[in-house]
Amino acid sequence: MISSWRWMCVGILSAVILSSIGCGRSDLPPLGRVRGTVTLDGKPLSGVVVTFQPEKGRPAVANTDSNGNYDVIYTEGVKGANVGPNTVRVLWPDGESGGPPIPDKYNAKTTLKFDVKPGNNTFDIKMESK
Repeated sequence: MISSWRWMCVGILSAVILSSIGCGRSDLPPLGRVRGTVTLDGKPLSGVVVTFQPEKGRPAVANTDSNGNYDVIYTEGVKGANVGPNTVRVLWPDGESGGPPIPDKYNAKTTLKFDVKPGNNTFDIKMESK
């Protein structure tokens, strides 16, 4: 009797664990892949943070590489940003200045807005210091 009880508990526990893992990420909002290049006065900016903030929901972020290229990440292992209008900011990582100052109209008082569509999106951010 105890032996069959143990096996039943193991079976139930296994079913609970497997169902909690799930088959996919159904909790994710609709996302679009977002890539591009960040330049300031025509020169690529390396090491800056690019954030895509939707009207509702969590932001997606990226860091630029040595050529100013970025590829936005929504969460660990998931690339993309929320589909729909996003406010975009470009800034140096906390505590770093890494290069030329980024004008407020691209970070604190950003005027950058992009409409992310399902599928692939390319948004090149061409900033001017003046």
